[in-house]
Order: sequence, then structure tokens, then C-alpha cells
Amino acid sequence: MTREIAVDDDGQIRLQKLLAQSGVASRRRCEELMLEGEVEVDGEVVTRLGTKVDPRTAVIKVSGKRLPPISDHVYLVLNKPRGVVSTMSDPQGRRTLSDLVADRPERLFHVGRLDTDTSGLLLLTNDGDFAHRMAHPSFEVEKTYVAEVAGRLNKGTVAELLAGVTLDDGPVEVRRARVIDTSADKSIIELVIHEGRNRIVRRLLDQVGHPVRQLSRTKFGPIELGTLAGGRLRELSDDELGQLLELVGL
Repeated sequence: MTREIAVDDDGQIRLQKLLAQSGVASRRRCEELMLEGEVEVDGEVVTRLGTKVDPRTAVIKVSGKRLPPISDHVYLVLNKPRGVVSTMSDPQGRRTLSDLVADRPERLFHVGRLDTDTSGLLLLTNDGDFAHRMAHPSFEVEKTYVAEVAGRLNKGTVAELLAGVTLDDGPVEVRRARVIDTSADKSIIELVIHEGRNRIVRRLLDQVGHPVRQLSRTKFGPIELGTLAGGRLRELSDDELGQLLELVGL
């Protein structure tokens, strides 16, 4: 995330100045936070005012919250509409992610993917290492989905989901599940899983007898889609990015 930070000739900056320029608090309050032992740099509490750091490489935490490094990378949230293919080009001529980010100058990667007929939260970035880690199953980043399914869901089906369902390519762990609404012929359910196998939510709900009619991803880790309109982008806040960097060890 690029911020206008004025560094010295050696590429470093005083810590309290960096915190203030990054919007943590006023310069005076940032000095107080340092003296109170609330600021860590690379795992060590720093209380000496005037300590210099490299804003591009230092791992800084304020009151336990990560402050992202200064970088030329961008980190974006997209609300992908249904019908858009989760690729940057498509030989069949279908609408792709590149159509939604045509005005961005960066070469962007998508973090994981969503099925063409699934809408919702997709992360885009030009930070390849970040994209790889966020999508890698070893980090078990949770994804939250809301699905409209056929039929009336009951507590027994929710218990079945939470107990674990085995598909043809292996078992699926459902972290959390709750029924939001139900009627005679349809139900709305929220599911939290950490896997990204192809069409996994649709296959999972089909397996327990409730085919998906509509599906949307509403959260990726701690990042929420919120009121972002379909087809629109926004940048991650420093707080959101800090949480994700911590989550995947960057």
C-alpha cells in the first residue's frame, strides 16, 4: 500500500514520525504510545524516541495491531457479479475480471477464484507472494458464503454439515453453519469453510440434498464485502491489510 512517507537519505525514518504520517495518531500521541510500550518493531518493544526504521521492511505493531509496510503493491476487494469468469482473459469471449479492472494500471492477480455463477468477495493484488499465501490451503484462511438452496433446511442437516461431509475428492470441514431463513421450498444458509476446491460449496450442499440456487461469498478471512456494489472495487484499509499479513505470516 503506497503512502507518501518522507524518508531520510538512508531510506529510514523516525518511528514516531512514521506512525503519525501513517495516520495512527498525532505525533505527540505516537510518542506516548511508544513510551507506554505499545509499539513493537520486528518483535521487540521500542520505547526510545527517535529510533529509526525502514518503512518498507519493518514489521511494526501498535497495541498489537499490524501496521502494513510502505509498498508499491495494491490490495483490492472486488464484488464479483454472477456471470463473470474468475480469469483475466477468456478464449470463449465471456466477461472476465479484466473487464472490471480495465482502468487500473497494475498487473493484478486474483486470490483464488469464484465460480462463474457465484458472486461476491474476491481479492485482487499485484503482490504475488501475498496472493500465493492467501490462496494456499496450509494457511486455512476462512471463507464465508451465503447460499440460497432448494428445500427446507433443518437442524439435522446443519449437524450433518458440521460433522463433516465426504465428497468424491475427499472430506470437507465446515467450520460454522447457520440457517438464516427457511420456508417450505427454499432456505438461506451461511457456511464458513477454509478450502478452495472447485465448486466445493455447491457440491457440499448438493451432497446433503439441498442444491444451490444462488451463492455469494461475503467474507474472506476478516475482510467483509459489506455494502460494496456488484462490479465495484475498493482498497483494503491499513487495518484490514495488517490483519491479512499477520494471518499468512508476511
